[in-house]
Amino acid sequence: MMYDMEIIRSRRRTLGLEITRDGRVVVRAPFGVSEEQIRRFVTSKQGWLEKHLADFAQAEPLPPLTSGEIRALAEAALEDIPRRVEKYAPLVGVRVGRITIRNQVSRWGSCSAKGNLNFNCLLMLCPEEVRDYVVVHELCHRKQLNHSPAFWAEVERVLPGYKEQYRWLKENGSRLIRRLER
Repeated sequence: MMYDMEIIRSRRRTLGLEITRDGRVVVRAPFGVSEEQIRRFVTSKQGWLEKHLADFAQAEPLPPLTSGEIRALAEAALEDIPRRVEKYAPLVGVRVGRITIRNQVSRWGSCSAKGNLNFNCLLMLCPEEVRDYVVVHELCHRKQLNHSPAFWAEVERVLPGYKEQYRWLKENGSRLIRRLER
């Protein structure tokens, strides 16, 4: 089965696949990757696509967040997230720069090469264990700015049960992000 999809090319290194908040299929591809390679990639992900498109179609939409609710989440995150960073940074063995809270539609967190951390205010709608996982994930990027086996080993060393939280975020995160009406 082939999907109606948008292809976005950039200087990225790998192929990526996503389903947008409005249910569109987007393929992100490096410059130079052929249409045939993209087709094979999408075909290899058919099971994932079908499952997530079905989940998207069946999911009862949650109400959009108001600007006041987003502000309240951001304020709560400004209290909560830095405490978690302070708790886990010594366990990871890293220092951090600035911590910023945003309302992002594509990321739960990010880490710059300078050690600045960004977190999504919607984390406040997630279980505490999931917030811990995202904080540890970003802190581990201070040691490994990639998702290599060494990176995941570091996450597991600090948070042995992280796979459960990772799975929760994969299964529930898109419903939360869809609450940010733009």
